[in-house]
Amino acid sequence: MPIVTLTTDIGQRDFLVGAIKGQFLQLDPTVNICDITHYLPQTNFPQASYICANAFKHYPSGTFHVVIANLYESPLKYLLMAKHQHQYIICADNGLLTMITGEKPKEIVSITLSNAHNLLQITSAVAVAVNTVSKTGQLSSIGQIIDTIDEKYPLRPTIGPDWIEGQILFIDQFENVVINITEAEFNEHRRGRGFKIVFKRNEVIETISTSYASVPETEKLAWFNSAGYLEIALRNGNMAGLFGLQGFNEQLQKTPSVDTSWFYQTVRVFFEG
Repeated sequence: MPIVTLTTDIGQRDFLVGAIKGQFLQLDPTVNICDITHYLPQTNFPQASYICANAFKHYPSGTFHVVIANLYESPLKYLLMAKHQHQYIICADNGLLTMITGEKPKEIVSITLSNAHNLLQITSAVAVAVNTVSKTGQLSSIGQIIDTIDEKYPLRPTIGPDWIEGQILFIDQFENVVINITEAEFNEHRRGRGFKIVFKRNEVIETISTSYASVPETEKLAWFNSAGYLEIALRNGNMAGLFGLQGFNEQLQKTPSVDTSWFYQTVRVFFEG
């Protein structure tokens, strides 16, 4: 019984998600289809890759992950199917693949979309490709091997001798703020020293909590979340909204005319002692 996950930016207000599932079930009624999210940010690949990478790793070997994000950024002639850590990822050749995997997978083939124009024509081709590979176990059974792809990589924190600066990757529905600093990176540079987590110029957190309940109501806290990333929050409050924090936006960073002084996209940790 193959497992297929769907991660898209198309929302769930119309028939499309249900229709896509039907396409897979027509080919194999035993397929197990799992929704990760249908609300990926269309152009925020750092956030999309954070969601995908930290969900995909919990699925068993052989799972097929179908990712639809910013599909029509450029004329679409093919999709990629890559094998990575014994799983398969299907997405456009727009840089998102390597953002998710952190490296270029060794096995990548193309899924040709010669007569596919609208979304359901595209996903029909994907369903056929997934069905074929699930039976043959061979990527070569569906398309040509690809050596050159669009490669983009996850945002990395900036490192100094006594500090580390991260970007805001994700803001959840409670407005808790996830930073692209992992627990391993934090401890590697901390080396047992004291620290101050500084954001919005003068807001400071000096301890790492074990849970939201570790601090009083409405108090600031920092902890490492389920994905192992630094997260700052207010207990029963809205950290992002109250402090004007906003996720990393690549387009804004490239647009000098945009006034970004009213929000903050980075958080810096200073190590002391």
